Amino acid sequence: MTTALSIRGLKVRYGAIEAVKGIDLDVEEGSVVALLGANGAGKTSTLRTISGLTPTAEGTISFFDKDITHLDAERITRAGVVQSPEGRQIFRDLTVEENLRTGAFTVKTKAQVKANFERCYRYFPRLEERKTQMSYTLSGGELQMLAIARALMASPRLLLLDEPSLGLAPLVVRDIFTIIGEIKAEGTTVLIVEQNALQTLKIADYGYVLETGRKTIEGPASELITDTRLVEAYLGSS
Repeated sequence: MTTALSIRGLKVRYGAIEAVKGIDLDVEEGSVVALLGANGAGKTSTLRTISGLTPTAEGTISFFDKDITHLDAERITRAGVVQSPEGRQIFRDLTVEENLRTGAFTVKTKAQVKANFERCYRYFPRLEERKTQMSYTLSGGELQMLAIARALMASPRLLLLDEPSLGLAPLVVRDIFTIIGEIKAEGTTVLIVEQNALQTLKIADYGYVLETGRKTIEGPASELITDTRLVEAYLGSS
């Protein structure tokens, strides 16, 4: 199996605060990998550093054996690493379709942009129904769909998802996780940060748990679901 993403000794600092404290992490091509942990564990900092939004203090990040540790965010996106950030950060004063088009700024051909629109509307038919609506009129679930779809418009080889279920109703959460499984089935590699550990491990192949910036547990998702330490810390309240 080919390793899509390889992280070694990653440290992330904000001034004197060390948010990530020397973690190693691998993501195999075609897999869904879960990055779990409580608030403040370093999950979002890890994603932001992978995508070039936060600088690496120490360590290396490789994407298909290419060192991307110190590349800027645009070059990392062009390489195929695309993040859908926490908080559904979309352009609320643009329509749904205009938002999606902004996600395709690195795509080279009109044919690929068209194919990406078709893919996104297949995953999220509700967005096609609302494509001419201003984005600020969407519900929370629709905004999350739009955030994921906009990331997919960039033709990612690795999709980074930061808390896609946060604040959503259970039925919407179910739909989002079903679609993540479909995205994987079509060949896109996914690294997902989530507090909803149980739902995430059901669709993941492998998982890592961070606590205060350190990796404490890792293993196949099917084993982590029954790991006593993880059940007590996270799954019992999921």
